[in-house]
Amino acid sequence: MRYLFLIPVFTLLTVAFRKSDTQTAWVRINWLGYQPTGSKVAVWGSKIDEPLQRFQVIEAKTGRVMYDHQAGKAYGTYGPFRQSYRLDFSAFRKPGTYYLKTGVVRSPEFRIAEDVYEGAADFCLRYMRQQRSGYNPYLKDSCHTHDGYTMYGPMPDSTHVDVSGGWHDASDYLQYSTTSANATYHLLAAYRDFPDVFADKHQANGLEGSNAIADVLDEARWGLDWLLKMHPTDNWLFNQLADDRDHMGMRIPKEDDFYGKGFERPVYFCTGQPQGLFRYKNRTTGVASTAGKFSSAFALGYQLLRPQDPAFANRLQHRAQTAYALGLQKPGACQTAPGRAPYFYEEDNWTDDMELASVELYNVGQARGQLKQDYLNKAIAYAGQEPVTPWIKNDTARHYQWYPFINIGHYELAKQLKAKQRQEIISYYITGIDTIWQKAKNNAFYRAIPFIWCSNNLTVSFAIQCYWYRKLTGDTQYAQLEQACFDWLFGCNPWGTSFVYGLPSWGDTPVDPHSAFTHLKNYPIDGGLVDGPVFGSIYRNLIGITLKDPDEYAEFQSDLVVYHDDYGDYSTNEPTMDGTASLVYLLAAKQAEKNAPRKR
Repeated sequence: MRYLFLIPVFTLLTVAFRKSDTQTAWVRINWLGYQPTGSKVAVWGSKIDEPLQRFQVIEAKTGRVMYDHQAGKAYGTYGPFRQSYRLDFSAFRKPGTYYLKTGVVRSPEFRIAEDVYEGAADFCLRYMRQQRSGYNPYLKDSCHTHDGYTMYGPMPDSTHVDVSGGWHDASDYLQYSTTSANATYHLLAAYRDFPDVFADKHQANGLEGSNAIADVLDEARWGLDWLLKMHPTDNWLFNQLADDRDHMGMRIPKEDDFYGKGFERPVYFCTGQPQGLFRYKNRTTGVASTAGKFSSAFALGYQLLRPQDPAFANRLQHRAQTAYALGLQKPGACQTAPGRAPYFYEEDNWTDDMELASVELYNVGQARGQLKQDYLNKAIAYAGQEPVTPWIKNDTARHYQWYPFINIGHYELAKQLKAKQRQEIISYYITGIDTIWQKAKNNAFYRAIPFIWCSNNLTVSFAIQCYWYRKLTGDTQYAQLEQACFDWLFGCNPWGTSFVYGLPSWGDTPVDPHSAFTHLKNYPIDGGLVDGPVFGSIYRNLIGITLKDPDEYAEFQSDLVVYHDDYGDYSTNEPTMDGTASLVYLLAAKQAEKNAPRKR
């Protein structure tokens, strides 16, 4: 069943017009709609090289032409299209329901209104709750309650430790500290920056009912509780729960009995050395990438939870410091452990994580004098070691090689600095943004983010980076690039589909994701952000992908990039927990801009 995510009640918009056998052109829009004062751009793409002179905004109810404008610049070939144009109607601001028309081609209907993003961030929290391990409120049942037994630690292998809880990482049931800590931080930051956006309709255990705490904070607390289990003592830090033996078959989450020790699953200790129990090994060089993520999540959790639960907050504050100390002791990147397949999270950077941890410990305010200044100085030094997140400078990367996909520390650090130091940190953001812009401005979708695995996660992160740059500086020169990334996620892409399950309920969204919930039980995975399109060259070389149904987007695939709404495609259509958590932040930011005047 699909659910409406919007709080206001209004008539549902009509679904996209189905193509005819002779259709050669399409208009792609953001299914969620557009805010009156924001950037409003659709993309027209044609299978033949034909010119487009003008387009019109038509009022859906009356059929009246409300806005008529030149189509502007021809952008040429992109993906499946031989010709393309950007249809910019930002100057039209009247609220209402409309569609665009170019000759005989018309777009789906869309709304222009202040509240078009209302409730969207809360909608995506549905997926986070569904991903819970331990007690799962969606299933109203428990799973993985016996986790786990240790590997690689200072204790004897197979020692039991209690690490039940947290979130399953994607459609499999592995759990990673690195993605969980990053997701927790994004949820905490969303509440800190946009507290009025979120509702209180669920209890701490995820079941329906108010508990006087915003649902996003309940979800972040669920993440923090598990991270504390994964860092239970000053010197113990665990990186991963389970491994790719999980992939032997799809199932609804339960107690897994195929890891060799009853219902327990292996939990991998952070050693700072390469790991892998079977044929494949990772290339781990240290602990700091994981430790830094733990520290920053704990430090921000302390700042937000101290008023309501000081005892818990003090635990977070202590663990923020002990995790940070482990990062200092063993600098380097801590990758996830592969099993019987060659795929793992190949994170190679770590100074960005320690930068964020340093500035958040500075923000905690417990340190005084020189110690407090030391945190700030370390943050500045770490920032200089990775001014631009490396994937931005390249057209490809290994899986999760540069993670998180945004340097969060730059934003938090810039807020604490003044004058020349502040401008230096901000320059790191603009360098990255302009690198993308110089390539993106040459195609109608303003697209230059590489189509690697989890390209949607990169898109969300880059949109947030553009947003943070705009907030730090007031500079709006990249506002359309920022909006183009957002629009891409919700339908303004070659396939004309939103990449978020069920969002919006009237739009073209994934219906057949690579998910056991939908595949086995037809359970909706509301709010889940799927991986997104990949380069055709990547898709053709992946192991074990076979589409189970005819490809409804076949005519929009290209040698450049492919996307399939098909259970058989784990590379483009698998939802991810951490990508969804990042999207919660972005959607909260968009909703919070309601009624905010913006320059064009």
